[in-house]
Amino acid sequence: MARGLLSRIIDDPPPQYVFELSEAGVAAARIEPDGQPRIGFEPFPPETISVSPVRDNVLQMDALSAAVRTFAPKEGKRARAVLILPDFSVRVSVLDFDSFPAEAEQQRALVRFRIRKSLPFDIDAASLSYYAQPDGKKWDVVVAVAPVEILARYEAPFRAAGFHPGLVTTSCLCALEMVKGDGVSVVAKLSGRTLSLAIVAGGVLKLHRTIELTSPEPSEVASHLFPTFAYMEDQLNARPERVLVSGFGPRTHEIWSEIGHAVDAEAEPLRSRFGTPEQHNAGLFGCLESAQES
Repeated sequence: MARGLLSRIIDDPPPQYVFELSEAGVAAARIEPDGQPRIGFEPFPPETISVSPVRDNVLQMDALSAAVRTFAPKEGKRARAVLILPDFSVRVSVLDFDSFPAEAEQQRALVRFRIRKSLPFDIDAASLSYYAQPDGKKWDVVVAVAPVEILARYEAPFRAAGFHPGLVTTSCLCALEMVKGDGVSVVAKLSGRTLSLAIVAGGVLKLHRTIELTSPEPSEVASHLFPTFAYMEDQLNARPERVLVSGFGPRTHEIWSEIGHAVDAEAEPLRSRFGTPEQHNAGLFGCLESAQES
């Protein structure tokens, strides 16, 4: 599943940098000549970014630009980069189709028609990308849509610093690279007050939701996980074999005490060969995981 979503990052030539943005700061990885990443993090002053799918996210462009310039390539050379955006800045959905056209133009028209009414912004002023996942006789199509203005504001300081964002994606989609195996997994990922939930079954992304929490308390997180489990039983006729969590830190056990009675599976942290990700770098770790396995 995620191999298709991120296949462009392992194309020739590969990226030299990977960046992930969050309200906390910019996480970065420079890919060394031996293929190993040098990972860093530059925190933002308060209220540099305020994540939203419907308005400008960059409140302090000067502060964002200054943080990005700390990673600028030397000698004025332009560098290829992957840019990972906060989940709540992009609308990501999974649309199911009984059949899906073979022609790209027909595919895009069908996806635009299905997604248009569910968006809180004008699709005609947005950038749309999609990835079709065949699943038996049906198709599950992952769709990512964001206003062009939001994307342009995020990309601008990277381009000014000498980077070329060849792939722009989202944190949760990248983090799914850390989901291994062919079973049924639920992923719960926290970044600030944004909760992202995903269901992966047999390597296919079946559900993706991003929710802005009132507060990241265990009871509120649990209130969104319960409908996710119910959806699995009603629509997929399945129960989670694993619940993979990221960004909850020491509060993971509190959340599990709220939901443990509802599932037979145990909670496990998302992990990569580079360590256990935190709220600000789960997408970056997932992206690096994909590149290392290529």
